[in-house]
Amino acid sequence: MAVRANQLTVAKIRAALAEGRRQRLHDGGNLVLHVRGPGTGYWVFRYNDGPHRREMGLGPYDPSNRDGLSLAAAREVAAEWRAVLRRGLDPIEERRRRERAERGVPTFREAAEAFLDTMLHQYRNAKHRQQWRSTLRTYAFPVLGDVPVDAVDTDHVLRVLQPIWTARTETAARVRQRLERILDYARVRGWREGENPARWRGHLALVLPPPSRLKGHGRHHPALDWREVPAFVAELVRWPSVSARALLFAILTAARTGEVLGARWGEIDMENRVWTIPDTRMKAGRGHRVPLSGPVLALLAELRPFADGPESPVFPGRRQRPLSQMALLMVLRRLNRDGRWRDPHSGRPVSVHGFRSAFRTWAGENTSHPFEVVEMALAHAVGDRTVQAYARGDLFDRRRQLMEDWATYCLSSAGAEASITASSSE
Repeated sequence: MAVRANQLTVAKIRAALAEGRRQRLHDGGNLVLHVRGPGTGYWVFRYNDGPHRREMGLGPYDPSNRDGLSLAAAREVAAEWRAVLRRGLDPIEERRRRERAERGVPTFREAAEAFLDTMLHQYRNAKHRQQWRSTLRTYAFPVLGDVPVDAVDTDHVLRVLQPIWTARTETAARVRQRLERILDYARVRGWREGENPARWRGHLALVLPPPSRLKGHGRHHPALDWREVPAFVAELVRWPSVSARALLFAILTAARTGEVLGARWGEIDMENRVWTIPDTRMKAGRGHRVPLSGPVLALLAELRPFADGPESPVFPGRRQRPLSQMALLMVLRRLNRDGRWRDPHSGRPVSVHGFRSAFRTWAGENTSHPFEVVEMALAHAVGDRTVQAYARGDLFDRRRQLMEDWATYCLSSAGAEASITASSSE
């Protein structure tokens, strides 16, 4: 049965406010006055959203219309929101949309782009910046892209994370961290308020299993036992391909794959025996100098005749372009057809990055080289920010001896070093 509109009068309202008893006075037409105590009333617009009843506050009752709404003014406002209802819109959501438009609140995509433009300059590594953008485009924007950033809630975040949380745990954990930073940025910019729905502790940790307990997350790169490295290198040096030489170079310099594949002849100083990697290709965004051991110089001498200027890649693929990311992995797979080269702990086939771990373990267990020298050879930051602020040297001369010892050890199997020297002199 329809409720007749305009049931209230100013006299009825005045009497109810004087009585002060908590009650609801229905005017009809979705308009209700909540009496909250003596002299205190508050207007609400009451409507049904499917099976749910919702109430939208309109403001306090004030017969003078100075600090609130009189009965006549409240009826006019209620009529406006009934028109919104007739258009099939939710009044509460529509009001939020209008408020966001007035405040200039961006969508999540727009907020994310603003964050990236503002903050990603701190990441000098181009690959790192690209990973930020690609993960947002792949996982976040399809769900959150057009959602106003102040409307992003826990349900939105879970819709992004749950489909990949167990299947691609490491990626999902990074996406969560990136969502959290973008939403924090939006709060600082005044685009949203309240708690961050992407935060982990005390929030998502209660509904998602910890990444560390999920299969495959946080596993180390499979590494060869350092005692087996000479035997592996003895087989590797017999392969004459550029990809095999790139893998050998990566092992002898303890460098990362991307650093090796991106190497240009202009970075190599044969006379002073140093390879200078620019900050744009380093994971931490800081330039890194690598001392070149005798065997590495011999390897480079073998490749030097194919150089075509300072911008020419040290390890060229087709059409003088750098080798692909798969090049070193394919060499490993061919060498490991019999499954011999495996991580002794996990049993997984050895990875290219795992040779950095083998180098670290060899240096720690089999040499007297100081910890900080070994860490700097791996381009790791040593100590906290205070320590780094005072220790600005890179221990280059001490690292040179470390890398000579490592190369000598790697090539210690019979004939390994001779294979490089012989090929470079042909």
